[in-house]
Amino acid sequence: MPLPDRFLDELLARTDIVDLVSESVRLTKKGNSYWGCCPFHSEKTPSFHVLPDRQIYKCFGCGKGGGAVNYVMELENLSFLDAVAVLAHRAGVQMPENRGVSAGGRERREKILEINRQAARTFHRWLKAPEGAEGLDYLRRRGLSRSTLTGFGLGFAPNRWDALITEMASQGYDKRDLLDAGLAVSNKDGRIYDRFRNRVMFPIIDVRGSVIGFGGRVMDDATPKYLNSPDTPVYNKSRNVFALNRAKTSKAGRVILTEGYMDTIALHQAGFDSAVASLGTALTEEHGQLLSRYFKEAVIAYDGDGAGIAAAQRAIPLLEKAGLKVKVLRMQGAKDPDEFIKSYGRDAFARLLDQSENQVDYRLAQIQKKYDLTDDGQRIAFLQEAAQLVSTLHSAVEREVYGGHAAQTAGVSVETMKLEVDRALKGRLRKEKRQLERRELAPASQLQPKARGLRYENIRSARAEEGLLRLLMLDPGLAGKMDGMTGEEFSSPLLGKAFDRLRSRAVEGLSTQLDALAGEFEREEMDHLAQVAIQPESVANSARSIRDYIDIIRGGHQLRKSGEQHDELLLAAQKRFQQKKAYMEESK
Repeated sequence: MPLPDRFLDELLARTDIVDLVSESVRLTKKGNSYWGCCPFHSEKTPSFHVLPDRQIYKCFGCGKGGGAVNYVMELENLSFLDAVAVLAHRAGVQMPENRGVSAGGRERREKILEINRQAARTFHRWLKAPEGAEGLDYLRRRGLSRSTLTGFGLGFAPNRWDALITEMASQGYDKRDLLDAGLAVSNKDGRIYDRFRNRVMFPIIDVRGSVIGFGGRVMDDATPKYLNSPDTPVYNKSRNVFALNRAKTSKAGRVILTEGYMDTIALHQAGFDSAVASLGTALTEEHGQLLSRYFKEAVIAYDGDGAGIAAAQRAIPLLEKAGLKVKVLRMQGAKDPDEFIKSYGRDAFARLLDQSENQVDYRLAQIQKKYDLTDDGQRIAFLQEAAQLVSTLHSAVEREVYGGHAAQTAGVSVETMKLEVDRALKGRLRKEKRQLERRELAPASQLQPKARGLRYENIRSARAEEGLLRLLMLDPGLAGKMDGMTGEEFSSPLLGKAFDRLRSRAVEGLSTQLDALAGEFEREEMDHLAQVAIQPESVANSARSIRDYIDIIRGGHQLRKSGEQHDELLLAAQKRFQQKKAYMEESK
């Protein structure tokens, strides 16, 4: 059964969208609204807009928008009912009983989280038992203290095919439950066995403190060396990072990115509590967006080998795109942060962090390595590639400084390098201008919904329909002044459906804010309705506005009806002609 309307109204009344969004996005107040970098796509300049008076958000970059329910749905990849359940828990409101079949999805998530929690406890207990001696010895040889083992909940999976299956069965969980959680696997013969065997176990904990998955390091020569949980309803390796649950409370102001679990844990033990690691995958845009919610600066502390350098090169633009200031730590005399701290101590690593290289200089150095600067041809190629990099910098001061660095490296004058950078910049700006001009040549297209399936047939009528919708959202009391208008008279099926639903809610004395529609419209539809809702509209002259809007809508409706009647007459005439023609041919 659907959620009671009164319950949803109460929940939305208790949920302030600015407070909700502020839990994951740094917002800055500008006038009567708030701006921040979008959590749904990477960007440097904030285009994510939150309007507290309308309780909606809208990103002018990626187009996503809606209210509090839509925000949780998008951020957590949840269904409507599951998102409502999250908000209800947050607001201390009891969810209604008998919520329908979708409740099964939420129950499944909760069950997996509970299985993971119990599995983490079991792995941790086994680490301290005789069968975990090898794992415990390995972690102690790596220099981890007892408090670190406990703080990170490290554990051990015995070298048996069904150790966890048997243990969890005693707690009431069957093999299918463990398959759902990614803790067991099934072979082609249908045999089910433990995924993790003879491995040191690293629980992966999300920012809410829930165990969502595991990583395991093998104790012998088996492969893979590190094995991670598969994606499940609660875990996605591209959207989570290891130890962020601890790092998010750091006062350091910068996140330290490492390549693996052990580097991150070693840094935390040494007092560098903002260290994190990606989960068995290269850094992604989603990782960058997630980190930008908690930090303004990132220091890449990957291994100094070729793979580490390549990974750093890939990570830099992703982190910058997410709005983070990026630096790169270059270690000498050690292959990774853990080894460096063991060899030179905590203070030496702290100094190294403070001396982290600006990412532009780092990238220029990597470009330099590709060329032999004693050869004139290669020196020219280096300067041209360096100029392309420097031309992407937004500040003229930055372009001058880093262009000077490249000039000094290649042994040419700063003026010569500036000319090359300016040439590259002009080429980039010309390309961007052409793209902008192409968009501006079709101004009517700017008024259309982004989703092709929602395109307006009559833009003039649709704009008036949007106006009526906004007035209803701003003042439900206006529903009785709309002269019996119905969504059937609208040219846009989407706007008509939304109008009918909001008018019905207004008549029943319910909220008409956009979020009340979240369970009835698809994601792209809500994105567009948020675009409609965020446009300026005044209720000061609402009576006049309503009359004007209705005149336009009904005028368009009459034209469509006339056109339909004309089409029907044509079809009828065509049918009579065909019948007469057939009769004459038969008479011959």
